[in-house]
Amino acid sequence: MNLFGGTISHLERGLDFSATKGKAISQNIANVDTPNYKAKNVSFQEIFADVKTKSLEAYRTDNRHIDFSSVGGSVGTFNYSNLRYRHDGNGVDMDKEQADLAANQIYYNALVDRINGKFSSLQNVIKGGR
Repeated sequence: MNLFGGTISHLERGLDFSATKGKAISQNIANVDTPNYKAKNVSFQEIFADVKTKSLEAYRTDNRHIDFSSVGGSVGTFNYSNLRYRHDGNGVDMDKEQADLAANQIYYNALVDRINGKFSSLQNVIKGGR
């Protein structure tokens, strides 16, 4: 029996993605002065390709509504940038990494707030609305 309709597991996968992306960004920032270091990025190209083959059942009130697709359990894959921003071959753009870090933190916090809301609702149901 799927008590939550998969919502918490989808949020969990989102948190896994955010953690993986945060790890890549942190490694890029830590290696900003390392010669010939190539910046890492998390990619979802393989996951998006799998989405086309898998479908998720969803209630549609109108035939014009878009069908949903299911995403696999993978978090993403690391890609390395071939760009070089400095003469020593380093491919880390510190401004981009800081912007990506801020965006990833906002995304992570939104997911945590949503999971907290789900658990809060569940706790309210368990207590009988008191």
